[in-house]
Amino acid sequence: MAKEEEPALPKKAAIKKATGLGRGLNSLFGEIQREEPLVQAPEAEPEEGSPEARSDGLRSVAISDIRPNPDQPRQTFDNEALDELADSMKQRGVIQPIVVRPHGKNFQIVAGERRWRAAQRARLHRVPAIIRNLNDAETLEIAIVENVQRRDLNAVEEAEAYVKLKDDFGHSQAKLAELVGKSRSHIANLMRLLELPEAVRTLVGEEKLTMGHARALINAPDSEELAKQVVKQGLSVRDTEKLVRKALGGSRRKNSKSLTGASENDADIRAVESHLGDLLGLKVTIQSKGQTGAGSMTIDYSNLDQLDLICQRLTGEHI
Repeated sequence: MAKEEEPALPKKAAIKKATGLGRGLNSLFGEIQREEPLVQAPEAEPEEGSPEARSDGLRSVAISDIRPNPDQPRQTFDNEALDELADSMKQRGVIQPIVVRPHGKNFQIVAGERRWRAAQRARLHRVPAIIRNLNDAETLEIAIVENVQRRDLNAVEEAEAYVKLKDDFGHSQAKLAELVGKSRSHIANLMRLLELPEAVRTLVGEEKLTMGHARALINAPDSEELAKQVVKQGLSVRDTEKLVRKALGGSRRKNSKSLTGASENDADIRAVESHLGDLLGLKVTIQSKGQTGAGSMTIDYSNLDQLDLICQRLTGEHI
């Protein structure tokens, strides 16, 4: 009797490599790829407290053994959004693992503090976690990239994170730009926001002012008062630019009429360039053609990741 052929094993599903900003989370995580969903912990969990339980890999970790990172770039968490996520976790569990590193006798969060907070609200006892042995610089890098990709940081939080990487770990602006896939000028402009008074930075953190508003106010003679006026009147970035120019050039306008309509239009175009550049994190150039109102806009990118980012922003897709 002929031997019955064994059925062919199914081919392993190809894992699509995720694209993202700059080096991306895959690069920073060491290209962690698995055939099984990340939410499934290994069948045989190592004994808690053993060296194996603290080695690199996917584990189920007790929430009580996890501590937040005091240097986490993101400092503001929406309570309503946390409650919604907690409700989802009660029904479906934690779909995406957090990332932690061994820290003393416990673990410290590298990425996923929002999920950890929501899990506590959902009264869960354990969460799936990817354990990585990382140094302080690598930990901050991953935290920044994750939050930037998710658009979870306000402009001031992002700026403070870049300054910490620069001051504490010697990162240059070029390295920071490569890390998050944005232009050096965007990094420099963000870091300049920290020159603003604390009251203005607070308004940015509360999302009452955008980065474009904040940039316009950097050189203003009384940025705190102007910021209050911008918020109260709901002024746009272009209106804020005009307000600052008026505050800076009031005395000059009394003695000179050199400011023409053409120069006003040029200033408005520069304001739009700055605003779009802030939104994309890339250099934007607008060229007008005479008085017809026609013109062209150029967006500079230095690699395919940045081109991918532009496409996602233009199509409304999330990273």
